[in-house]
Amino acid sequence: MPNAQAPRKPSMPLHIKVLLGFMLGTIVGLVAHATAADAAWVKTTIDYVTQPFGQIFLNLLFMLVVPLMFSALVLGVAELGDIASLGRLGWKTLNYTAVVTALAVGIGLLCVNLLQPGTHMDPALVEQAMSNAKTGEIISKGNELRLMDLLVNIVPHNIVNAMGDDSKKLGIVFFALMIGIGLVMKPTAGTTAFKNAVQGLFEVCMHLIGMFIKLAPFAVAAFMFNLTARLGWDVIQSLMWFVVTVLLALAIHGFVVLPLWVRLLGGMPVRTFFRGTQEATLTAFATASSSATLPVTLRVAEENLKLPRKVSRFVLTVGASANHHGTALFEGITVLFLAQVYGLHLGMPQQLMVLLLCILGGIGTAGIPSGSLPVIAMICGIIGIKPEGIGIILGVNTFLDMCRTSLNVTGDLATAVVVSHRSGVTDDEVPEVPDNAGHH
Repeated sequence: MPNAQAPRKPSMPLHIKVLLGFMLGTIVGLVAHATAADAAWVKTTIDYVTQPFGQIFLNLLFMLVVPLMFSALVLGVAELGDIASLGRLGWKTLNYTAVVTALAVGIGLLCVNLLQPGTHMDPALVEQAMSNAKTGEIISKGNELRLMDLLVNIVPHNIVNAMGDDSKKLGIVFFALMIGIGLVMKPTAGTTAFKNAVQGLFEVCMHLIGMFIKLAPFAVAAFMFNLTARLGWDVIQSLMWFVVTVLLALAIHGFVVLPLWVRLLGGMPVRTFFRGTQEATLTAFATASSSATLPVTLRVAEENLKLPRKVSRFVLTVGASANHHGTALFEGITVLFLAQVYGLHLGMPQQLMVLLLCILGGIGTAGIPSGSLPVIAMICGIIGIKPEGIGIILGVNTFLDMCRTSLNVTGDLATAVVVSHRSGVTDDEVPEVPDNAGHH
């Protein structure tokens, strides 16, 4: 670590703080459950301290759902337009990203259907833990959900109304995509100014989430205390099923799908790929942020993997905000896990809708720690699950966030390898592009 030369002692990394909060909240909660489960002070602490604090933390994240999704998607589409001169390169990137992200989400949905992690939690205990989530209301709302309504609501007749209605939030995605396409098609001084304003909104949202996420250690401690003080050791065992399901799906995608993809379509030996990308993968694991890892990812692509800068800078810059295999996979598993927890059966049409939402959600997820939580909240609202349900998995989210971010960055690099190989572009053909690429 580069702390040795620092004149003052560096602060503790956030993921260590979250881990400490997780352990502290769990231990104190288990002790309280074992020694004073029915004591008045435990109920008072939960009702007036830990539960309100945890809810405020969730609300801070939910508050940014609309501006974050809108700005990230508009910029994601507009970024492709910035490199329109590269011809089919943008479409290649988009197609490969969509196909491999769909594979990732498919693997996640398969694992969650096979292992059924949500069924290992007693619904009565969950309802008690998430006291403001009414299971009956969730089930009835989910059963009334119709695929055609979802499809019609993709195109909003009132964007302001869609922003305030969980079941219509997909309309925001559509609206943002249309705005992004409009920016690409009409490059004028006015649209450039608007794009800069949207960039400013995105940066503000990322900064605010960066601020709010500093509360995560305390929120995690509060959530784990709430869960364990009420439910004891059972909830830890239940969450372990969820953790195992996520890790299994990430492993299958990261160690089976991506290596085959790199070898068969990218023409690169698997060992060469993993040896060349390990620095970026470990940086992603440590920071839990694909955006923070981007400088390392770009350097690794050019120096270790020897990819042409014209391709790697485009693919990886867009990928840091629009190519999230691990995040999309995690979002799919979490939505189905929460549906199972609440006894809500999602049929094949609804699971296909989850698949599509996760692919779009992966594009709109901010490349920062826990950036997927607002997207999961949006998908839950569309499918008919109370977004507050994500409080159940917050305790284990940080570790899983580090794991899925590593897969995100590895997936970005795999995409760059494949696009470079399939497009046949070399730096010799385009000596000026590296200078231009630096402006993005």
